[in-house]
Amino acid sequence: MGWKRRLQRGTAIALATGFLVGYLPVAPGTFGALAGLAIVWVLASSPLWVWIFLIALLTGLGVWASGEANRIIGEDSGHIVIDEIVGILITMVGVPFTGYWVVCGFLLFRFFDIVKLPPSNIFDTRFKNGWGVMLDDIAAGIYGNLILRLMLRAEL
Repeated sequence: MGWKRRLQRGTAIALATGFLVGYLPVAPGTFGALAGLAIVWVLASSPLWVWIFLIALLTGLGVWASGEANRIIGEDSGHIVIDEIVGILITMVGVPFTGYWVVCGFLLFRFFDIVKLPPSNIFDTRFKNGWGVMLDDIAAGIYGNLILRLMLRAEL
Protein backbone atom coordinates (compact mmCIF):
# COMPACT_ATOMS: atom_id res chain seq x y z
CA MET A 1 0.00 0.00 0.00
CA GLY A 2 1.35 3.39 -1.01
CA TRP A 3 1.86 6.34 1.30
CA LYS A 4 -1.14 8.21 -0.15
CA ARG A 5 -3.50 5.34 0.63
CA ARG A 6 -2.02 4.96 4.14
CA LEU A 7 -2.50 8.69 4.71
CA GLN A 8 -6.08 8.50 3.45
CA ARG A 9 -6.86 5.52 5.68
CA GLY A 10 -5.19 7.13 8.71
CA THR A 11 -7.09 10.37 8.17
CA ALA A 12 -10.38 8.49 7.85
CA ILE A 13 -9.75 6.55 11.07
CA ALA A 14 -8.68 9.69 12.94
CA LEU A 15 -11.81 11.59 11.89
CA ALA A 16 -14.22 8.68 12.30
CA THR A 17 -12.96 7.88 15.79
CA GLY A 18 -12.94 11.49 16.98
CA PHE A 19 -9.14 11.50 16.99
CA LEU A 20 -9.12 8.12 18.74
CA VAL A 21 -11.73 8.97 21.43
CA GLY A 22 -13.71 6.09 19.97
CA TYR A 23 -11.04 3.67 21.15
CA LEU A 24 -11.71 4.37 24.83
CA PRO A 25 -12.55 1.00 26.40
CA VAL A 26 -15.88 2.02 27.97
CA ALA A 27 -18.82 3.90 26.39
CA PRO A 28 -17.08 5.31 23.30
CA GLY A 29 -20.33 6.87 22.05
CA THR A 30 -20.79 8.74 25.30
CA PHE A 31 -17.22 9.99 25.18
CA GLY A 32 -17.70 10.96 21.53
CA ALA A 33 -20.67 13.11 22.55
CA LEU A 34 -18.56 14.63 25.35
CA ALA A 35 -15.85 15.44 22.80
CA GLY A 36 -18.57 17.12 20.75
CA LEU A 37 -19.47 19.21 23.79
CA ALA A 38 -15.90 20.52 23.81
CA ILE A 39 -16.57 21.83 20.30
CA VAL A 40 -19.90 23.27 21.48
CA TRP A 41 -18.01 25.13 24.20
CA VAL A 42 -15.68 26.64 21.60
CA LEU A 43 -18.62 27.58 19.36
CA ALA A 44 -20.85 28.88 22.19
CA SER A 45 -20.63 32.55 21.24
CA SER A 46 -20.30 32.02 17.48
CA PRO A 47 -22.93 33.19 15.02
CA LEU A 48 -25.40 30.67 13.62
CA TRP A 49 -23.69 30.51 10.22
CA VAL A 50 -20.49 29.21 11.86
CA TRP A 51 -22.46 26.40 13.53
CA ILE A 52 -24.19 25.49 10.29
CA PHE A 53 -20.95 25.57 8.32
CA LEU A 54 -19.12 23.38 10.84
CA ILE A 55 -22.01 20.90 11.10
CA ALA A 56 -22.20 20.64 7.30
CA LEU A 57 -18.42 20.24 7.02
CA LEU A 58 -18.24 17.59 9.75
CA THR A 59 -21.24 15.78 8.29
CA GLY A 60 -19.60 15.57 4.87
CA LEU A 61 -16.28 14.51 6.34
CA GLY A 62 -18.10 12.12 8.68
CA VAL A 63 -19.95 10.38 5.84
CA TRP A 64 -16.65 9.83 4.01
CA ALA A 65 -14.62 8.91 7.11
CA SER A 66 -17.19 6.55 8.61
CA GLY A 67 -17.69 4.87 5.23
CA GLU A 68 -13.95 4.29 5.00
CA ALA A 69 -13.77 3.20 8.64
CA ASN A 70 -16.60 0.71 8.02
CA ARG A 71 -14.38 -0.98 5.44
CA ILE A 72 -11.25 -0.81 7.59
CA ILE A 73 -12.39 -1.62 11.16
CA GLY A 74 -15.83 -3.14 10.59
CA GLU A 75 -19.35 -2.13 9.76
CA ASP A 76 -20.83 0.46 12.16
CA SER A 77 -18.05 -0.18 14.66
CA GLY A 78 -18.51 1.24 18.14
CA HIS A 79 -15.19 2.99 17.63
CA ILE A 80 -16.78 5.36 15.09
CA VAL A 81 -17.90 8.46 17.03
CA ILE A 82 -17.94 11.27 14.45
CA ASP A 83 -21.70 10.70 14.28
CA GLU A 84 -22.07 11.42 17.99
CA ILE A 85 -19.95 14.55 17.63
CA VAL A 86 -22.17 15.89 14.83
CA GLY A 87 -25.32 14.80 16.67
CA ILE A 88 -24.50 16.70 19.85
CA LEU A 89 -23.59 19.78 17.80
CA ILE A 90 -27.02 19.65 16.16
CA THR A 91 -28.67 19.16 19.56
CA MET A 92 -27.02 22.28 20.95
CA VAL A 93 -27.49 24.72 18.02
CA GLY A 94 -29.14 27.87 19.33
CA VAL A 95 -29.28 26.61 22.91
CA PRO A 96 -27.66 28.61 25.73
CA PHE A 97 -24.32 27.23 26.88
CA THR A 98 -25.01 26.83 30.58
CA GLY A 99 -24.53 23.79 32.78
CA TYR A 100 -28.28 23.11 32.89
CA TRP A 101 -28.79 23.24 29.11
CA VAL A 102 -25.61 21.29 28.36
CA VAL A 103 -26.64 18.46 30.72
CA CYS A 104 -30.21 18.45 29.34
CA GLY A 105 -28.90 18.44 25.75
CA PHE A 106 -26.41 15.68 26.45
CA LEU A 107 -28.99 13.46 28.15
CA LEU A 108 -31.61 14.05 25.45
CA PHE A 109 -29.16 13.37 22.66
CA ARG A 110 -27.89 10.15 24.23
CA PHE A 111 -31.47 9.02 24.90
CA PHE A 112 -32.54 9.56 21.29
CA ASP A 113 -29.27 8.09 20.01
CA ILE A 114 -29.80 4.88 21.98
CA VAL A 115 -33.58 4.51 21.56
CA LYS A 116 -33.53 5.26 17.80
CA LEU A 117 -37.07 6.46 17.21
CA PRO A 118 -38.25 6.48 13.58
CA PRO A 119 -36.72 7.44 11.20
CA SER A 120 -33.44 6.90 13.10
CA ASN A 121 -34.03 3.16 13.25
CA ILE A 122 -34.59 3.03 9.49
CA PHE A 123 -31.35 4.90 8.78
CA ASP A 124 -29.50 2.63 11.20
CA THR A 125 -30.76 -0.65 9.71
CA ARG A 126 -31.18 0.06 5.99
CA PHE A 127 -28.12 2.13 5.12
CA LYS A 128 -24.90 0.20 5.59
CA ASN A 129 -22.51 2.97 4.60
CA GLY A 130 -21.28 6.33 5.83
CA TRP A 131 -24.73 7.86 5.46
CA GLY A 132 -26.25 5.14 7.63
CA VAL A 133 -23.72 5.80 10.37
CA MET A 134 -24.35 9.56 10.30
CA LEU A 135 -28.08 9.90 9.65
CA ASP A 136 -29.39 8.17 12.77
CA ASP A 137 -27.35 10.53 14.97
CA ILE A 138 -28.36 13.54 12.89
CA ALA A 139 -31.99 12.57 13.53
CA ALA A 140 -31.25 12.11 17.26
CA GLY A 141 -29.66 15.56 17.28
CA ILE A 142 -32.72 17.09 15.63
CA TYR A 143 -35.02 15.41 18.15
CA GLY A 144 -32.87 16.66 21.01
CA ASN A 145 -32.77 20.20 19.64
CA LEU A 146 -36.54 20.28 19.19
CA ILE A 147 -37.13 19.16 22.79
CA LEU A 148 -34.61 21.72 24.10
CA ARG A 149 -36.37 24.46 22.12
CA LEU A 150 -39.71 23.42 23.60
CA MET A 151 -38.13 23.49 27.07
CA LEU A 152 -36.71 26.96 26.39
CA ARG A 153 -40.09 28.22 25.19
CA ALA A 154 -41.81 26.73 28.24
CA GLU A 155 -39.07 28.21 30.45
CA LEU A 156 -38.33 24.85 32.08
